[in-house]
Amino acid sequence: MQKQQFSIEIKAPRERVWNTLWEDKALRDWAKIIDEGMYMVGEMKEGNEVQFISPTGYGVTSLIEKLVQNKLVSFRQIADTKDSGERERQKEWTGGQESYSLAENDGITTLTVDIDVPPGQEETFKVRFPKALERVKFLAEKKD
Repeated sequence: MQKQQFSIEIKAPRERVWNTLWEDKALRDWAKIIDEGMYMVGEMKEGNEVQFISPTGYGVTSLIEKLVQNKLVSFRQIADTKDSGERERQKEWTGGQESYSLAENDGITTLTVDIDVPPGQEETFKVRFPKALERVKFLAEKKD
């Protein structure tokens, strides 16, 4: 897997950016840029497993290895799935890491994403992930 990092500055408090990332409606809005219709199943709590699933039924099951509310979440991909998370498929994502960190300074939150990208998807992520973060920025900054 190739490690990629993406970062964006957002004129919003860290808590608002966090909520934009992980509240269902907002997550579906920005994550559709990466994978149309993607949603998350499960509770954002350290030690829990969550699933990121697309409407095609394919997805990834991730372990939340570390969670510091409004600051950091680190996932380890533990299984590639199909049938809406019911069965395993190829191990394309298995073992990868993905983290979202937020640092706030004078009302500006820097969101940094570090992600292990499977072979063959590097260019797709280089194009789609910055657009998804721009959408996070738009959503977080428009809330008042």
